[in-house]
Amino acid sequence: MSDSEHYDPLGPGRRVGEDPQEKRMPRGLVIRLFAYLVAGHVVAGFLCLLFVVAGSK
Repeated sequence: MSDSEHYDPLGPGRRVGEDPQEKRMPRGLVIRLFAYLVAGHVVAGFLCLLFVVAGSK
């Protein structure tokens, strides 16, 4: 279900203290981003290590 199914155009608008922008990123996105960054650096380090080992001979 999407938010548009629950949208009521005649209902009250935003509350007084409610901010239309979310302040924090979703937790799942943060975890995925961190995992991709770590995995990307591990792969890049492994490739760099391969070039160093191959170039030393």
